[in-house]
Amino acid sequence: MSRKLSLLLLFFICVPPNGGAYETDQFNNRLQPIGDSTSILNRQVTLAIADTITSLNGPRDDMKVVNGIYYKIGGKHWVDKLERYAMNSDEVERLDTPPHDSIYSGHPLWATRVAGLFGVGPTLKINGVLVGTDKLGHFLSQGRKFYRRWVRMGDEAKAAEQSAYTERALFGQMATGSYSNADLVANYEGYLFYRSLFEDDVIAGKPAIIAWQDDHWIMQRPFDWADHVNDYWDEALNINHFDAMLYNHMKSRLLTFCDDYRTAPELFEVHDEETLKNRYRNLQLRDTSELRLDRLCPQEAGDGIAASGLAPSGPEESPSQF
Repeated sequence: MSRKLSLLLLFFICVPPNGGAYETDQFNNRLQPIGDSTSILNRQVTLAIADTITSLNGPRDDMKVVNGIYYKIGGKHWVDKLERYAMNSDEVERLDTPPHDSIYSGHPLWATRVAGLFGVGPTLKINGVLVGTDKLGHFLSQGRKFYRRWVRMGDEAKAAEQSAYTERALFGQMATGSYSNADLVANYEGYLFYRSLFEDDVIAGKPAIIAWQDDHWIMQRPFDWADHVNDYWDEALNINHFDAMLYNHMKSRLLTFCDDYRTAPELFEVHDEETLKNRYRNLQLRDTSELRLDRLCPQEAGDGIAASGLAPSGPEESPSQF
């Protein structure tokens, strides 16, 4: 193990996250039916918006609204308030995936790093999509940072560059071995949420969530997670890019889910992917489609991996973007 990696692991052992996790797992127990939590989480966000705007005084200040919502359901700690609610609330159904029994379990610690040390976070269902609870934190916290960069720069693509850099750096691939495309998507959708508070048609065909009337804010419509969550939030569909230390371990592990894929291939299908690729064209997503189970798994038992037609590029090649 390299000296740099040893120091990195030592850092995270000495400074553990406050009950949170860096990765999630939408492969294990994917066939388990769980209730959709969209309406439950819609209520939490809508109440936070309403509480924020009714408590504000003085002239119009959009950033006060953004920060007020963030402090009510986001937070400065490792786990945002809404994320913690989704992890612990009896109202929210979650997949039965123990933190230390996941796609990251059983591999060498030097390969899995943080995920091996701290395990994975829970998975819930939003808008019919399996989503790691960490994505709620990305949406609120990293989305707010994205929004602030956009306000400062006036350029969405430039704001997206910093988001991608963060995913490559200490709190992304460097610490975990995984570059999460889904994290970048959640960051971006959080940015769109903050814009949609004040702007019409950020969500196509919908007015801004709030409007300034005379000397105060009014609520024009409730928040809806369905405006933001899609198949690219699901890390079994929009699969992480794994670095050279982790790639082969993860590829081998993903092959163990081929029976699940054959049982319910529709649960591993990305819907309307061309639209999603276009929506996220500036986010520097990495093409990991060779690891999707519809390509990775032999179509029939005994066919062998080659039957899928897969010619994996592996982690050493420069990954193409979507």
